[in-house]
Amino acid sequence: MLKGKGGDGESRLEEARGLALAIGLEVVDAFLIPIREPKAGTLFGEGQIENIAIACNQGEGELVIVDGALTAIQQRNLEEKLKRKVIDRTGLILEIFGERARTAEGRLQVELAHLDYQAGRLVRSWTHLERQRGGFGFLGGPGETQIEADRRLIRDRMARLRKELEQVRRTRGLHRLRRGKAPWPVVALVGYTNAGKSSLFNRLTGSDVMAEDLLFATLDPTMRAVRLPGVEKVILSDTVGFISDLPTQLVAAFRATLEEVTAADVIVHVRDIANPDSAAQKIQVIEVLTELGMMEEGGLPRVPMIEVLNKWDMLEPDRQAELQAEIVRRLDEKIVSVSAVTGFGCDDLLEVISAVLTTDARVHQFIIPASDGKRIAWLHAHGEVVSDDEAEQVEEGPQRHLSVRLTPRDLGRYSRL
Repeated sequence: MLKGKGGDGESRLEEARGLALAIGLEVVDAFLIPIREPKAGTLFGEGQIENIAIACNQGEGELVIVDGALTAIQQRNLEEKLKRKVIDRTGLILEIFGERARTAEGRLQVELAHLDYQAGRLVRSWTHLERQRGGFGFLGGPGETQIEADRRLIRDRMARLRKELEQVRRTRGLHRLRRGKAPWPVVALVGYTNAGKSSLFNRLTGSDVMAEDLLFATLDPTMRAVRLPGVEKVILSDTVGFISDLPTQLVAAFRATLEEVTAADVIVHVRDIANPDSAAQKIQVIEVLTELGMMEEGGLPRVPMIEVLNKWDMLEPDRQAELQAEIVRRLDEKIVSVSAVTGFGCDDLLEVISAVLTTDARVHQFIIPASDGKRIAWLHAHGEVVSDDEAEQVEEGPQRHLSVRLTPRDLGRYSRL
């Protein structure tokens, strides 16, 4: 049973339905409820609550999901009136994340977010929360209440989790530092949840990352190496999908995961162009990137960004022609139409990524001892070798004269060899 709220209408309700389906729930009914004056105790008015109860009885609904934020009091009162479990949007997303997280880091982040959410909800009318827990007599007084003890346990656990996550962030930072010293640029796939990032990731890398038609199918970051034209290797990173009104607890808890985006040399923004709300979803993604510090004040990205119009195969020919005309009009932007399912446009995407990574490459001259196979091999592997000739013999031995096209980044890496 779902009840959407807010001004987004049917599209927002459909997204809420998708969230419920993502955790394996069977939705028996879903409808919008206009709220003119939110009730402090229940959010909805008495008549609206009665209508919800009737719908629950008719559809035999056991769970009520409110696609919005409920206070602890509102949640408790609605459960009492409806005689059913009630959760809000934050609670539902937390459940999905808790089920999907696979890595140790992901599980830590989910648990921290869940405890943060629960900490403000220890006001339920369970009997054990109203009992006094007596002390041992050492300090006098009646001792702490059960609710205070529960809150203290949650605070202690959250403190331990934050320490563990901080260690994870330091470890990830060291990994990024090592990758920065390695000769491979990082390309991050970002986008709204269910835009097809994992399907595209699998298509480009030949991997088998979980890719299903579900919201939040991917929660843990995955990286694979990909060969590109003119570039020996890049690291492709698949990230958690963005969503509107992501719970603040999760935004904070998943900061370490999203930090992978901030280390990227190129961002590939994957859009579900077949979704009617694709434009609104793009705005949400740009807002998250802005919060991560990846956008300039004028709205331009700090690193090159490629916009990928995914699910092209699901569009009608007229819509394809319309979008193609828009791509032509926006020639100054990097836009590629693809289908991760059929493979259409994927080769074009790889060429665009390669062109972006090598756009500021210049030809440099190198004279290297012929015996220095390490540097010669590195230049052949990471640059475009224009010429490789024997130079004149010198006292130290034979020399090689190479003309190599390198980006400033690769030139810096070469200098550190």
